[in-house]
Amino acid sequence: MLDVHRIPVRILIAPDKFKGSLSAPAAAEAIARGLRSVWPDAQLDLAPIADGGEGFTEALKVALGAEWVNVASEDALGRAIVARYAWLDGERLAILEISEASGLHRIAPHERDPLRADTFGTGILIAHAIARGARRIHVGLGGSATTDGGAGMARALGFRFLDGEGRDFPAAPGALQSVAQIVRPVDRVLPEIFAACDVQNPLLGERGAARVYGPQKGADAAAVALLDRALTRLADVCAADLGCDHRDVPGSGAAGGLGFGLLTFCNAKIRPGFEMISETLHLGKRIAAADLVITGEGRIDDQTLDGKGPAGVAALARSAGRLVIAFGGAISAVAEDSGVFDALIPIADRPLTVAEAMAEAAPLLERASRRTAQLIRFP
Repeated sequence: MLDVHRIPVRILIAPDKFKGSLSAPAAAEAIARGLRSVWPDAQLDLAPIADGGEGFTEALKVALGAEWVNVASEDALGRAIVARYAWLDGERLAILEISEASGLHRIAPHERDPLRADTFGTGILIAHAIARGARRIHVGLGGSATTDGGAGMARALGFRFLDGEGRDFPAAPGALQSVAQIVRPVDRVLPEIFAACDVQNPLLGERGAARVYGPQKGADAAAVALLDRALTRLADVCAADLGCDHRDVPGSGAAGGLGFGLLTFCNAKIRPGFEMISETLHLGKRIAAADLVITGEGRIDDQTLDGKGPAGVAALARSAGRLVIAFGGAISAVAEDSGVFDALIPIADRPLTVAEAMAEAAPLLERASRRTAQLIRFP
């Protein structure tokens, strides 16, 4: 048996966020503290991850050594906020996510207004990055409060939305049915833009932005139907005036249709968020160099298995022939039976309410990491 106290063990720690409790970097540090208490000589490689949702910007910022840029922007309801994106000066790369300005987390439950919430604030961030000289922009799609097909973002970038009388109007989601013409800005030169997306939903229909994601943003049945009609009108006018129709592209329905908006108004390319993170962090090489891989997130369930970060880490680990352990605040039976991970470890060490577990996430994760290390021996 390998004595891990004398011979360094190489461990890759690559968790996603524990939503509402710990960022991915904070989760990685908590796991590392637990491991070091048992294996003081282990070589720990921290690689906090994300998919295309919340945490995407921070994960890439940490990995690349980028800086934060603060911008006066708007939330999804048009209220003044200060939002930020990450900037890597040498590459002129801007990294942002829709949840930063247009996120659901900024809107209290009683304030949710799906017929008014738009992506104008996200467009402000993109416009700021362009003015700063960005050659490439990465946009994470997830956690939005909006269902506007990217119309608000487009207005912030200089696109004009006209009604049947040729008059400009704000084109809020509830008013998109009145769009008669869209005019492209003549002087806007866009950099290369990539949309990080981990869902396959189209813009419209039963699997579209309004029907699948609208209810969690406050839309009742009538609002869902109206929003789907409004997005249909937006797609029709875009096809007629801009010469492109992306409504059926997988991922176009992500983030309330911002996937569609980025494809249509910014000529963006959609890529899986975890794939972008994995490439940037060189996860394949780092996993191959490790003896053990540790990942995790707040809830490990069927959504985790459907392309989220920890499942991506597990797939890479299996390809490299490495054991992979995942920590979770909650673990579903589906995940336990999936065989995706070699071990699934709940972090709770006693009966706790959800609120208590979230408040104590860091020490719980650290203790779970320590307990796990005490049980492992390497041959």
